[in-house]
Amino acid sequence: MQRWSQGGFTLIEVLVALFVLALGVAGAAGTQLSSARLRQQAALESEAVQLAASLGARMRVNAALPDASNPYLGFDYDAAGGAPDAPSVQCFGTACDPAQLAAFDLYEAARIVHGAFPGGRIAVCRDAGGWNAALQSFEWNCSGGAGAPVVVKLGWHIPGASTAAPVVVMVVSA
Repeated sequence: MQRWSQGGFTLIEVLVALFVLALGVAGAAGTQLSSARLRQQAALESEAVQLAASLGARMRVNAALPDASNPYLGFDYDAAGGAPDAPSVQCFGTACDPAQLAAFDLYEAARIVHGAFPGGRIAVCRDAGGWNAALQSFEWNCSGGAGAPVVVKLGWHIPGASTAAPVVVMVVSA
């Protein structure tokens, strides 16, 4: 007499294989989600550096204003307060004086922050420090002082963070 042995998978083996497959799919989905978040933050950081550099270049070109009446210094726009007000003169093809050009430059920067950065904020000031070692981040308040460098601070709300601290701080003049 011959015995026949049938091979195959038991129900428990199939369930274990499906469980392992489900863990792999969940891990891959989590990696993709994390990658998308990091890609978005990197794009925002790149755009922030470009905006800060552009505003710094505009400030250097329009250097006809002394510190006491310089509208760039002390500029602080928070997108949570709504869309920025348009300047009285649009300096695209129109001749503008230095104060009008500064108002237009600041409006353009605020408009970009309002549209491109979630919960965005931008500030221009004289600041000698700005780094808070205890919090391991930059701060919005500025030290001021005539000898302190002019900086552009730009930040936005990052998911998981409690506050919108400056992410990009760029020295635009000494």
